[in-house]
Amino acid sequence: MRFLFSVALVFVATAAQADSCQQIGNFVSCDNGLSGQKIGNFTYWSDGTSSQRTENFIYNSDGSSSQRIGNFNYYSDGTSSQTIGNFTYFSDGRTCQRIGNQTYCN
Repeated sequence: MRFLFSVALVFVATAAQADSCQQIGNFVSCDNGLSGQKIGNFTYWSDGTSSQRTENFIYNSDGSSSQRIGNFNYYSDGTSSQTIGNFTYFSDGRTCQRIGNQTYCN
């Protein structure tokens, strides 16, 4: 399942689950070894997957998707998240915090 960036880098308008990620320009680097490059509405990940942002939706090449409504994100796997300030709270109990261009998750 990929979704960190649709929320955490709404952290970045994409998807990827990681503990910590940093965006510099169009490049994203995560501490789990995953990296990506944003080109237009697409993000191309180092594991061969990609994500596309269209208005309030993100469509991932693995078939998953998410929709943003206000400060809530709803994921195709049935989970959700809410962003309040620099924090994102996931329905599975995870929390992510954005500090500058970095995102840290528990």
